[in-house]
Amino acid sequence: MLRKSSELKREDREVLLDLDERGGAQSTDGYGSLHSEAFIPPRIFSAAADEAEGGKFFEGGHPCDQTAPKLGNYFRDGKTKIDFVLVWEVRSRKKHRERSGGDGSRSERRRAQLQQWRERFAQNLQAAGLLLEKEETANERKTIHFLKISAPWEVLVCYAEELCLRAPLQAQPHLELNTSASVLKRFCLPNVMKESVPNRPVDYYTCAFRKSKMDRFVGSDNRETYFSNTQRHRVVYEILARTAYGKRKKAEVGVDRLVTEGAFAAAFPLHEGPFQLPKQEIPPEDLNQRQVLYFYWARWSKWYKYQPLDHIREYFGEKIALYFAWLGFYTAWLLPAAVVGTLIFMSGVMSMGTNTPAEEICHGGSTYRMCPLCKTCEAWNMSDICTMAKLGYLFDHPGTVFFSVFMSFWAVTFLEYWKRKMATLAHHWDCMDFHEEEERPRPEFAAMAPTVEQNPVTGVKEPYFPEKARLSRMFTGSMVIILMLCVVIIFLVTVVMCRGIISVMMYHTGSPVLRTEAATIANISSSIVNLGLILLMGQVYTALAEQLTKWEMHRTQTQYDNAFTFKVFIFQFVNFYSSPFYVAFFKGRFVGYPTNYGTLFGMRNEDCGPGGCLIELAEQLFIIMVGKQLINNIQEFILPKVKAWRQRRTLADVLGGKASCEPHRWEEDYQLVECGGLFEEYLEMGDSICSQWFSTETSPFVCCSAQVSSCPAVLQFGFITIFVAAFPLAPLFALLNNWVEIRLDAHKFVCEYRRPVAERTQNIGVWFSILEGLSHLSVIVNAFLIAFTSDFLPRLLYQYKFERGLHGYVNFSLAFAPLNYTEHPMCRYKAFRDNDGNYTLFYWELLAVRLGFIIAFEHVVFFVLRAIDWIVPDVPESLELKVKREHYLAKQALAENQEALLQRSGCVAMAQRLHRRSGSAEAVPTPSQVSCVQASAAQEHR
Repeated sequence: MLRKSSELKREDREVLLDLDERGGAQSTDGYGSLHSEAFIPPRIFSAAADEAEGGKFFEGGHPCDQTAPKLGNYFRDGKTKIDFVLVWEVRSRKKHRERSGGDGSRSERRRAQLQQWRERFAQNLQAAGLLLEKEETANERKTIHFLKISAPWEVLVCYAEELCLRAPLQAQPHLELNTSASVLKRFCLPNVMKESVPNRPVDYYTCAFRKSKMDRFVGSDNRETYFSNTQRHRVVYEILARTAYGKRKKAEVGVDRLVTEGAFAAAFPLHEGPFQLPKQEIPPEDLNQRQVLYFYWARWSKWYKYQPLDHIREYFGEKIALYFAWLGFYTAWLLPAAVVGTLIFMSGVMSMGTNTPAEEICHGGSTYRMCPLCKTCEAWNMSDICTMAKLGYLFDHPGTVFFSVFMSFWAVTFLEYWKRKMATLAHHWDCMDFHEEEERPRPEFAAMAPTVEQNPVTGVKEPYFPEKARLSRMFTGSMVIILMLCVVIIFLVTVVMCRGIISVMMYHTGSPVLRTEAATIANISSSIVNLGLILLMGQVYTALAEQLTKWEMHRTQTQYDNAFTFKVFIFQFVNFYSSPFYVAFFKGRFVGYPTNYGTLFGMRNEDCGPGGCLIELAEQLFIIMVGKQLINNIQEFILPKVKAWRQRRTLADVLGGKASCEPHRWEEDYQLVECGGLFEEYLEMGDSICSQWFSTETSPFVCCSAQVSSCPAVLQFGFITIFVAAFPLAPLFALLNNWVEIRLDAHKFVCEYRRPVAERTQNIGVWFSILEGLSHLSVIVNAFLIAFTSDFLPRLLYQYKFERGLHGYVNFSLAFAPLNYTEHPMCRYKAFRDNDGNYTLFYWELLAVRLGFIIAFEHVVFFVLRAIDWIVPDVPESLELKVKREHYLAKQALAENQEALLQRSGCVAMAQRLHRRSGSAEAVPTPSQVSCVQASAAQEHR
C-alpha cells in the first residue's frame, strides 16, 4: 500500500504524461511548479470536478431562451464568473454534404475526429478542476457553440503560486508616471494634458504569492475580488495551453493547436461589457473598465491627454501597457526633435536667397554646357536645373550638420531616460523580478520536444531539446537569411535599372519639361516601385522568419520572441534601408568620366541628379516613410472594420429571427476581430496587416509585446536618426503619425479586438538592444553622409582656400571633358579632375578633410554619449528606496515563524539583561522571565 502511494506521488510529479488510448478523463498534462516542484494532481480538484460533472457542463439553446443574467460575465447561476470562452461552428449535415460533394466520407471522418478532440479536451479541462457551461445558437444551416469556462478558487490558488502571481502587502501612494506633469506642477503652471480618470487601480507593495501566507495578503478574505480578471485569464489560459486532447507523441496538446486544426473557431477571455457609454447619465465611478478606457483614452478627442497607463495595465496586462507607455514616451520625445528639425528646414527656406552657387547656376545661361547623361542623349545647359539647385539647398546647408549632431545626442538621451522610465514601470507594475528563469517551456516546445530532462535551476523535469541540434538548426537558418538578403540586393539592382530606363524614356519624349526633370521623375517613380516591393517582400520575410524560428525549437517564449524579432528586423532593415544606403553612399561614386564611363549590364552607372544625391535621398525617405505610414494607417482603420462586419453578418445569419434579442457578451465578442499581437506594432507601429495575414507562433489569443504583432517605431526610429541629415522633417512626420497611431491602436484594442490574454514583461525585450544599435549606427552614417554625400565640406574647404563668399565655386567644381572626347568637346561634368581625367590636388586635400571630419565627429559624439550614459543613472534613487522598502515588507510577510521570532528576540534581550545583572543580589528572575528564557533556549536547540 505504501509502495502504491509513492508510485502515485511519483506519477503526479511526472512532467509529461502520455494519454491513454482507451479514452476517459485525462490528466491536465502539465509540468511541475517552479517553486513547489510538484505537479498539481487532478485529485486535489476532486470537489471542483464533482461539481462540474454534477451539472456545470450542460447544453442550452439560444441565450434568449435561457434565464441567464444580462449584467456581468457569469454562468446561468449569476455567481460563477466566465474566465474564458471557446467557440466552434458546426454545419448541418445536409448543408455539410452539399458542400463536401463526392468526398463526403473523408469529410465525415474529419468532422468526427474534431468532435472527439473537443470532447476529450473538455473532459481533461474538467479533470483539471475547471467549470464548464455550454451555450449554442443555431439555424437550419449552422450551429455556433460557446463553451464558457471558469476557474474555481482552489484552481486559482494553486496556479497563482506556480505562475508567480504577485500578492498585495500594503497600499502606497499613487506614482506620478508623467515627468512633464511633475515639472508643470513644480512651476505652478496649468496642465491641460492631465485628466482625472475614475477607478484608478490601487498601488500596492507586493511579493510573490504563497498559499501558506494567504492571511497576510490584503483582500484575501474576499474570494470574489482577490484575483483580478486578468490574473484569472492567465490561469485559465495556462491550463488551456497545457491540456492534451489526443496523443502527446503527435503533439496533440493545447488550445492553440486545436484552433489551428479547426476544432475551435476562436478562444478568448471576455470584455468587461460594452464600450459604448450608457444613454442615461451615471457617475464616472459606475462605468466599467472598458467604458473608462474608451471615454478617457480611445477617443480621438483625447489625443493631447496623458494615457491612463494603470488602467491599461489592469485591463490588458503589462505587455500591452508597456507598449503604449513606450509609444507615448517616444512620441513625447519626438516633440523637441520635430521642433528643431522644422526650424532647421525653415532656416534653409529663409536663407535660399544667400545660396551663391545656386544663383550662379540660375544666371549662368549657356556658360556651363554639360556632357550628355546617356549615350543617345544630348548636351544640356546647367541653368536648366535652376529650380532643383535651389531646392537642394533646403536639405544641404550648414544647419543640417548641427541637426545631425543634435539628433545623435537626442537618440542616446532618449534611450537613457527610457531605461529609467522602464525600470519605474517594471517596479510599479510588479514585474521587476520577472526573469526568464521563471518561464516554463512553451506549450508548442513541450509538445514537440523529443526528451524530458531535469531543469538545473528549478529541479523540475521539463521538455528538452539538445542545444547542439538547436545550434545546427540556427546555423542553417542563418544561411537561409543570407540567401534572402541576396534576393533583396537583386531587387535593388532591378530598381536601379528601372530608374535608368525611365530616365532615358523621359529624355526621348522630346518635351523640354520632361527632359529637364527626367532624373526627378525617374527617382520618384522608382521610389514608388521600391515601396511596393518593400511591402510585398515584407510579408514573405515575416512568414519565412516565423517558420525558421519554429524549426529552431526555442524553449521559452522570451527566447522564441527574441529570435523571431531579430530575424524579422534583419530582413526589414535590409529591405527598407538598402535603397537609401545605395543613394547615399554608392550612387554617383562609380560614374567615371567622358571616354571612361563605368557600366553595369551595358548601362552607364547612375549619377546624382541635378540637385545632388542628398535631395534624391530626401525624396526616397519621404516616399518610403510617409507613404508607408499612410498606407498602413488606412489598412489599420479599414481592415478591422471589414472583418468585424463580416463576422457580425455571419452571426446575424445564424440568429435569424432571434437577432432582435439582446446578445450576450460572448456573442458580441465573437463578432470582434482576433488580436494579432504587437510585433508589427513595435517593428513598424502602424501596419497590422502582416500580423493579420501571418499569425505568429505565439497563441493568437495572446498579444505579446516583446515579440510581436505597422510606419516604423523601430524602423521609424532608424529613419529619423540614421538619415536625418538628408531629411530634417522626418521627426515631424513621425510625430504626426504617432499621434494618430496611439488613438488608432487604442480604439482597436478597446472597440474592435477581442480581449487578449494578459502577459507580464519586465521590458521591451530585444527591441531596446536594436534601438541602441540604431542610435550608434546613426552617428557613423551621419558622419559619412555629411563628409561624402553633402557639399558642406567641399564648400567649406573652398571658402578656406579661395573665396569666403563661394563666388566661382560652381566653375571650380566642374571639370572639362578630356581632349580626346570628340562627341561634345569642352563639355563639363561634376568632378575635381584635370583635362586628362586625373584627380586634382584639391580632391586629395578634400579626402583628407573628409576622413578627419569623420574621425573627429565620431569621437566627440561618442564621448558625449558615454558621458550622458554615465551621468544619467538607469534606476532613479527614489525607485531604489521603494524597492528596498518592498523587499523589507516581503521578508516580514513571508517569515515562517514571525511571531515566534519576535518573541524569541524579546526573550533573548531579557536573558542578556539578566546575565549582566547576575552578579547583583537583585537579579532574581520572575517565573514568566524563566519560562521565556527556557522557551527561547528550546527554540534555539531546535
